[in-house]
Amino acid sequence: MRKTLIRAEDRGFANHGWLKTYHTFSFANYFDESRMGFGNIRVFNDDIVEPDMGFGTHPHDNMEIISIPLSGTMAHKDSQGNEYIIEKNDIQIMSAGSGLTHSEYNYSQENNLNFLQIWVYPKVYDTKPEYYQKKYNFPLNQLIPIIRPDEKYETLPIKQDVYFHFGIFKKDTSVNHLKIQSENGLFLFLIEGKIDVEGESLHKRDSIGIENTAEIEINFKDESKILLIETPMDR
Repeated sequence: MRKTLIRAEDRGFANHGWLKTYHTFSFANYFDESRMGFGNIRVFNDDIVEPDMGFGTHPHDNMEIISIPLSGTMAHKDSQGNEYIIEKNDIQIMSAGSGLTHSEYNYSQENNLNFLQIWVYPKVYDTKPEYYQKKYNFPLNQLIPIIRPDEKYETLPIKQDVYFHFGIFKKDTSVNHLKIQSENGLFLFLIEGKIDVEGESLHKRDSIGIENTAEIEINFKDESKILLIETPMDR
């Protein structure tokens, strides 16, 4: 088994006034040649946006872009005619394909927006841009599939062989997760709480990449929220 542990305090950070952003992997002005992603995950940002502020219209191409609001409300608008509000428990995927432009803003004039944005390399390039959004219920003590390439379990689709799970767990519970594809790696991001996983203790906003194992056991030492991503390691 190979493990790559990234502590919350070791992430890249930038304070732009209206935006405070933490980078698990190299992004913008933060560069670490040892942190260029994990498998087909290229970017994993934890953004806090001030009220009524946001990212103006900008381009993307050939990337699967996933946004997960943790608190607050995000407004999205793109050149494909999509204009949506994205709230807690909503998951958004923008498949940039051959190219589009979009903007994303904090919809609130009073409260901060905190969201995760994850970029995944697509399996096929220059496809038609597409947009997907879905609201989920998250029953306690279960890893819920939210994104899959095959849309099984009524999940959101993605143009890469990656599998996203989200879970909210009570203290003193545990879960075993068996990989879908044996050669894949697992990337776990602890949104809230405290866990033990494969001999490592993780706290809020810590992450770990795990390779060369078919199954992992996660023990929850406090009430916790986790995002677990299974990805091919061919990059």
